[in-house]
This record gives sequence, C-alpha cells and structure tokens, in this order.
Amino acid sequence: MLVLGIETTCDETAAAVVHRASDGTGYIRSNVVYSQIAEHKEFGGVVPEIAARAHVEVLDQVIGKALVDAQVRLSDCDAIAAAAGPGLIGGVIVGLTEAKAIALAAKKKFVAINHLEAHALSVRLIGRVDFPYLLLLASGGHTQFVLIEDIGRYRKIGGTVDDALGEAFDKAGKMLGLGYPGGPAVESRALLGNPERFDLPRPMLGRAEPDFSLSGLKTALRVEAEAIAPLSEQDVSDLCASFQSAVLDVIADRMRVALRLLDDSVYRPTAFVVAGGVAANQAIRRMLEEETAQLGTPLIVPPQSLCTDNGAMIAWAAAERLARGIEDGLDFAPRARWPLAESTTPA
Repeated sequence: MLVLGIETTCDETAAAVVHRASDGTGYIRSNVVYSQIAEHKEFGGVVPEIAARAHVEVLDQVIGKALVDAQVRLSDCDAIAAAAGPGLIGGVIVGLTEAKAIALAAKKKFVAINHLEAHALSVRLIGRVDFPYLLLLASGGHTQFVLIEDIGRYRKIGGTVDDALGEAFDKAGKMLGLGYPGGPAVESRALLGNPERFDLPRPMLGRAEPDFSLSGLKTALRVEAEAIAPLSEQDVSDLCASFQSAVLDVIADRMRVALRLLDDSVYRPTAFVVAGGVAANQAIRRMLEEETAQLGTPLIVPPQSLCTDNGAMIAWAAAERLARGIEDGLDFAPRARWPLAESTTPA
C-alpha cells in the first residue's frame, strides 16, 4: 500500500509517501520537512501561534513536493494519515483538517496517528524488528520507557517526573546563551569542553524504578554558571561537557534498570530501541552502543532523519495499522494530550 503522511504537531511541517509491501517491509518514497527554526529563533523557543500560522502557509506546498518527489499522484495513494496529537493543538488541527479534507475529496481511507506511536514504530520502517522491544522515547516533550508489545499494545514502564531530556538540553543551551535550539548547540560545545570540571549531580542514579528527573541537574548547572559569571567561551564548553556527561550517566543507569526489570519476565525484549529527537545526539548514541554491547542487547536507532519529526513515520504507523484492518472516521478529534498507552488496538 501507499500512504501519504502529514506531521504538524510542533515546529516542523512535514509530509511523506511511504510504501508498505505485503511482506511487511517498508520503503520511503519521499520525506519532505520544512523546519520553522528561523521563525522561532528570536523568541528562544516555539511560539504556538506562529507555528500554526506557518503550517497553514506551507503545508500545501510540502504535500505537493512529497507527491512529486515520490513520483506518484494523489489517486495512487491508498490512504491519508495525519498526526492527531499529542502536540501544539493549533498545529495539530492544521494537519489533521488537511488530511481529512484530502481523504474526503479523494475518497481515500483516513488514519489518525498518535505522534508518539509513530516514533515508536519508526524503527520497523528501516528493517525487521520483532515484538516485543523496549523503547526509549526521548524528545523535547517526552521521555519514557515503553514496552512495544505489538501494534497498538504499548506499556509504559518508566518516565520523567519533571523535564524531558530534550527540554533539559534546550533549557541548558538557553541558560548558557547558546540560543535556540539549545540541544544541538550543547552537544557541539561539549566536544570542546572538559566533562570533569564541574561535579554535577546524577538524579535518580541507582533507583529501582526506571524513571528520570532532570530539573535538579538543570538547577545545579545554573548554580555553577552563576558562581563563575561572567562566563568565558571555555567556561561554556566545560559546562556543556559536564552537563552532557551527567545526562549520559543517567541514561545508561536508567536503561540498565529498565532492561533488568524485563529480563526475567515473559516480555523480555528482543532489542533496545531509541527514538525521538534526542536520539540524534551522537554522544548518546555512542554511549548506548557501548552499554548495550556489554549487556548483550541489540541496539537499534533509526537514522537521524527519522528521529526528528517527519511525515514518513506518520505514514508508516498508518500503514502498520491499516495492515491490521484499522482505520479512523473523519470525526476523529485533535488531541493536545494523548498518552501512548491510550493508542490501543480495538478489540
């Protein structure tokens, strides 16, 4: 089947065409993403009203380019899918309304996709991954361990009690004057710094539950920065390196706890999967490769283009659902909040 997927939950306007073969393998025919970083940069973060307006202005062109790049016509597609949440509600409404209109006019099947489910299943687009697998979903708004038991069967086993990983990186970058988006800037500056200069805390280290807490680490970073202000360029690099080193230690420890929790159960995972924007951080990838190799657990991380928000993961999640005979009505309502565990397959 061919599916057109639309993604507008935050500050990327994206559309893609994905092919799913009868044997379950996937192929990305096109994947077009328009980033709004320039529109939000001066504000130091995403402004919901600006994001929604930008989606309205470019979505038609993005969809058109996705069809042209895929060398298909709308009539060739079997279904239209859109992220229906969670996310900034104004943006969600733009993409969902457009997808419904196209599906109605072109008489195509329609699928409303949970943005988090799309991240969770994106790894199956690049190769065979058997259920169940353990997912670390790490992005600007979400950090959680989820056992992916099957399509539509998701069990959260741990999460963050305050900041998400991506949010913590972005706030650290903003605090140190690195602008927006802060996460990639912190990663870049960390390469130039001394990770041992500042003794930052490792929250939740050693706890029995695979949960995260990052607000204390963020506060400790601010205290260290204020103590040596004004900051030199080397100070900033050392603070970034120390902050990232603490995050790496926390992720490694929390991952070990999560895997140990499932190791002796009937849900022993076939692999450890990382998805979401934070998975694009190369230092985190390298650390996870080393840790999972020691544990003897296969690590699978989607390519960077599928870690950040994109239409291909929306189209693929829809294809996976359609293969199980699941589709949605045009009355499906947009959701600002939509926990992954609620994206269940109807009985």
